[in-house]
Parts: sequence; C-alpha cells; structure tokens
Amino acid sequence: MRRFLAGAAGVGYIPSPESGGLYPTLTLLMLLYAILFITGGAVLALELLASRILTPYFGVSLTIWTGILSITLLALALGYWVGGRLATARGAAAGVARVAQRFALMPAIAAFAIVAACLVYPYAFPLLATSDLVLGAFVACIVLLFVPLVAASAMNPLLVAILLARGGGRTGDAGAGTVYFVSTIGSVAGVLVTAFGLIPHVSNFSATLAVALVLALLSAAAAARPPVPLAARGRLGMAAGGATLLAVLALWQADAYLGRMCPANFGGRSWNVEARFGSLFGTVKILRSAPDDGGQFVRIYFQDGLVQNTVASDGRSLSFYTYALEALSYAYRPRLSSALVLGLGAGIVPMRLAAQGVAVEAVEIDPSSLAAATRYFGFDAARVRVHLADARTELKRCGRRHDVVIVDLFYGDGTPDYLVTRDFFADLKRCLGPGGIAVFNTFAGLDRPAVYAHLLATLRAELPYIALYRPDWPGSLHVNSFIVAAAAALPEPAPVRLDYVPPQHADTLYEMMRQPLELNRGLLKDGEIVTDARSRAVHDIASSQILYRRAVVGSVPAAFLVN
Repeated sequence: MRRFLAGAAGVGYIPSPESGGLYPTLTLLMLLYAILFITGGAVLALELLASRILTPYFGVSLTIWTGILSITLLALALGYWVGGRLATARGAAAGVARVAQRFALMPAIAAFAIVAACLVYPYAFPLLATSDLVLGAFVACIVLLFVPLVAASAMNPLLVAILLARGGGRTGDAGAGTVYFVSTIGSVAGVLVTAFGLIPHVSNFSATLAVALVLALLSAAAAARPPVPLAARGRLGMAAGGATLLAVLALWQADAYLGRMCPANFGGRSWNVEARFGSLFGTVKILRSAPDDGGQFVRIYFQDGLVQNTVASDGRSLSFYTYALEALSYAYRPRLSSALVLGLGAGIVPMRLAAQGVAVEAVEIDPSSLAAATRYFGFDAARVRVHLADARTELKRCGRRHDVVIVDLFYGDGTPDYLVTRDFFADLKRCLGPGGIAVFNTFAGLDRPAVYAHLLATLRAELPYIALYRPDWPGSLHVNSFIVAAAAALPEPAPVRLDYVPPQHADTLYEMMRQPLELNRGLLKDGEIVTDARSRAVHDIASSQILYRRAVVGSVPAAFLVN
C-alpha cells in the first residue's frame, strides 16, 4: 500500500505501513530520477571527452580502442556490483537513509576523481605513451575514467534499492527497468550536449572539469533538498561543497594551469599556442614560435598530436611534402588545368595550384580546418572551391573529371581504414579524366614493410600503373612516401623547376624526383588487397600506427599534446 502526502508544494515524506520508515512522495521521486538522468549524461560525456583527450597521446588504432572500451566496461560492471553491495540496508527508515546517503554521495566522489585526473594527465600521459603505448592507454583510461564510472554506475542499483524499500518489496522489478531507462536516456542526452555544445566551443580539459562541476552540484542539490531522509546530511553537504569548490577553482584556473607548460622548446625554437579549434573531428592547434632577430616567426598546424604543416610568417611552406605533391603533379601532367585535393589542412597545396591558374577543388571533412587555414595560413575560399564533406562521399558524386587528384588524408596516426580500400580507389578512378593521375602523400614504416605492401597491392588493383618516390632521410624509420598512380600507362616524368623550393628541401626533392623506386616483389611482399567488406591487414596497420604514435609523442613537448 502506498500513500502520498498532499500539500501546497506537493512534496514530503510519508510513513510506510509495511516498514514504518519514511519514503519519498512522487515529486521527490522525480528529483531522484533527475539526478540519475544527469549522472547518466555525465557518464557518456566523460567517455566521449576521454576519447578526445587520449587521442594525441595514444592515437586511434584498433588496439588502443580495445583497451579504452575494455576499461570502460569493466568500470561500469564493477560499479553495478559495488552499488548492489552498498545497497544492503532495506526496509527500515535508517537503512534507506544510509542507502540514500550513498546514492547522493556518488556524484561528489566522481567529481573529486575527475578534477584530480585533470590535474595529473597533462604531465602523466606523455610518460605513459612513451613507455608502452598499449599498456599506457589502459593505465590512462583507469586514471581518467575508472573511479568516476564506478561511482556513477553504482547509483543505479542504489536507486533500485530505494524504490524497492518504498514499495515494500512487492513492486515487480522494483522500478529497475525505469532506473536503467532514465540513466540510458540521460547518456544519450549527454553525448548530444557534449558533441554539439561543449567540444566545438570549449577545450576538452575545461569541458571535463565542467562535467565534474555538474556532478558536484548534484550532490550539493541532494544535500540542500534531500529527496529521501539522509543518514548524515551535514557530511554530504561538506563533501559536495568541497567537490564544487575544487571544480570551480580548477575551471577558473584551467588556462593558467595549462599555460604553465608554455613556452615549450621544439626544433630549436620556443613555442606558444596561438589558437585552438575544436570540432567533432579532433582539436586543431595553431602553434607560433617566438620571433627571431628579424621579426620572422613560424606557425605549425598541429592536430591531435601530429604536425600537419609548418609555415613561415611570409606564408611560405616549410614542409617537404607540399613541394613534393606539387612537383609530382606537374611532372606527370605538365599542362595541368584542373585538380581535386582531398584533405585541406593548412591549404598550402591547393593555394599553390590556384596561383598558377589551375581550377582547384578541395574536400575537407572538418570545418575547423577550413577556419584555421583561412585565419592563419592565407587560404582564400574565393580561389579554391571547398566541399565540406567526407572524401569518400564526395568522390561518389564527383561532378567532373580532373587532371590530378591529390590525396592527403590523415586522421590520428594514418589514413582512416575506409579511405585505403579497393572500393575507395575505384571511386577515385572515376574522378580522373583521360590521362588523369592520382598523387598520394602517405607514410611508410620502413621497419614494417608489410603494412605498406597492403596499400600498394590494394591501390594496384584499381590503378595498376604506379610510380613510388621516397626522400632519402638517413636514420628515419617513418618517412613520407609519394605515389603517382593511374589507370593507363604513366608517361615519362617531365622536368619541373624547383627554384621556389626552400634550400633545406631543394636538393632532397631533386634527388627524389630523379630516382623513383622500382615497384618490385620486395615492396609488394605479403601485401593483401583490402576491401570494405574484408581487411585481414587491420592488425598489421594497427601495430604500425602504435609504433609511429610512440615515436611522435616522444619527440614533441607535452604542451603540444594536451587539449
């Protein structure tokens, strides 16, 4: 039997005939569900932000994601078990008060753990990544997620216990279905708010602290207006107040705290973060060096742990690959009139082509890349038509055939899997005009040649005529490799002028252009054709990406990585 206390405010507690305890009215039950709903949102918000925080340090390979998901699910499972163990007091009012106390305390515990993790990870994660990338990802996930997820997921069985006591033990599933429904719907809301509200406008560091603040305020709200009697309301208030104060201070000082890591030394220069662009596709940073005696400086386009382009203050590219892509395009299509560039980055390559009268279109999935290129690297959208779309989708609806398609697509530690399949290359081939060529910027791990063999074998299945170029960089295990591919026989490359190339790259580019690599059995050994439906090469690719990420993290300052 259940009775509700009527009153002007519609809230209050009533005695239970079955147990003599005090239980919540319908309005206060809604407050319990609201707390659970918001906590469920915080859980998924934290998971989404954690994946973004971890990427610059550990990459986005299959192995890394296996670790992240495993730790996440383990934390949730343990939280459900812990919540069940804590929900041992049932029936008596004092027992319910203890369970309610634990329920209301969990968000504050999660908030303390999140703030502590945020203070630690900018300095700890680079060390974890350089020691062992896979094990480090597991440990990093534990640091960032484990305690908050255990605490948050423990709230579900605790609320079930409160509802079970309220119903005198005769309420079917005791409201368990509703509890998990509310929590899951809250998680959906948390993903949407984080993806479209926080990530594009706030740094991942600050957004994570904001999640901690919301959780702390939930415990504070429960202490100020307890939805059920609490065993120690004052203690809960102190814990909630402490968590709230800590989260507010951390948010207030977030920029100052991370700013202590700069200026950072890299490549013989001193660097600061000039700008940051957040989006659903990663964090883009613009790094600016201190000016030299002549007032000249350098900017780096830096995304999720990788240097994508380096540009002098006069707009001249300092990155070797930009000159290689341009030179190879003109070597094989001297009368180049139209080009499609897949992957915008800083926009250097399409702007160079446009300046020489080429009709250029560019495809870029990330709006933040376009904003960064326009604001800091002189990109002019009036001279290059930009399609904000996925490269795969845009190729399928390619409106014209081009003399050259330049492929410079990178995310995380390499090109996304679905952009290196035979199906993708078939779509690309349909965008090439008569005698058209595709020019690729790729990375080759010289210590793991089988990974590159998969790419060559797959590409050759659709574009069988291939020329391969690599710069001679002694001692480098991961080098840019440039591919020229076509459906018909390639002509002899024509001479191209290189007088505009910076001195530090001119000789290397000249030697590379003069001596293409022979596509022999050694380069194709163990290579398997990758399709959308089947990729037996995925583990080889993941292993190579792990090695590359470890080398990258070990070579750049920690200040570059934190986002």
